Amino acid sequence: MATELTGLKDAAQVTASGQRLAAVIHDVRLREQPNLPTRNGLTAEAWRSDWGLGGPLQQILVVHLRPAAISAWHRHQRQTDHIYCIHGALRLVMFDGRPDSPSQGVVDVRLLHPARPQLIVVPPGIWHGLQNLDPAREACFLNGFDRAYQHDDPDEFRLPLDTDQIPYRF
Repeated sequence: MATELTGLKDAAQVTASGQRLAAVIHDVRLREQPNLPTRNGLTAEAWRSDWGLGGPLQQILVVHLRPAAISAWHRHQRQTDHIYCIHGALRLVMFDGRPDSPSQGVVDVRLLHPARPQLIVVPPGIWHGLQNLDPAREACFLNGFDRAYQHDDPDEFRLPLDTDQIPYRF
């Protein structure tokens, strides 16, 4: 006699209008921008001062992640990151370890790709890491800071990739 396999039912991920339903970390901001077709390709705005997504940027890095590379875990005490994927497919994982935050303990996973341009603003105190999802090609993203990197006193705090302090495994 055959037994029916039922499996696990998927939870709703987005609304009918495309809005994401997953947990959101307090103070993390997201701005989705459309790709605008041009006669020679696509254009998307990555950041504008009139969006109100943080103070003026003081520094912008171009970061290349090797195939399947993971850069995790780190946070800042004072610096706000502005992350924008320009090539490849990335997984951005954020964890709110701030003791006084309304979203303390929340893990938020975002998939970033140029096909759906997004600017993710990661405030101070949020642990985060990025993973290149492509095993064969590098991925690239812009990371803008509201404070320039201080070479003599870096605002960088790190945990090992396999830490038990964050309930997520890449």
